Amino acid sequence: MEFEDELVRNLESEELWTVVTFKTPYGPGGTLQKLIEVMEKAGWRVTFRANWWTSDIPYGLARIDARKGNREKILLGKWVLGSKLKLIRVENMPLKEGRDEFFRMVDSITSTLIYDPVIRTMREQY
Repeated sequence: MEFEDELVRNLESEELWTVVTFKTPYGPGGTLQKLIEVMEKAGWRVTFRANWWTSDIPYGLARIDARKGNREKILLGKWVLGSKLKLIRVENMPLKEGRDEFFRMVDSITSTLIYDPVIRTMREQY
């Protein structure tokens, strides 16, 4: 499958962040699980997972932190509901650029929840 092959190929990049934008028919939980399955099949061990989505507009953000040997990778999945799984774009980013993209996306989804203590704690870690 093009989606899986392209994602796995990009996970091997030297950059810390791999940011994938795609359409998905699976909904929030199924989409996160699909990304985890692809990573684990490629030999990555998931160490953290999170998922944010809107209720008004069918899009969201999945974050998966993983390790493979002595390497770390953060996968940021920017998704929108669609009729089938379709890759739109894949980018590999260094630490600061990926972190900024992550915060931008979380802010866009959680603008009304930004004072939530869990989100605030997560933001302070980075």
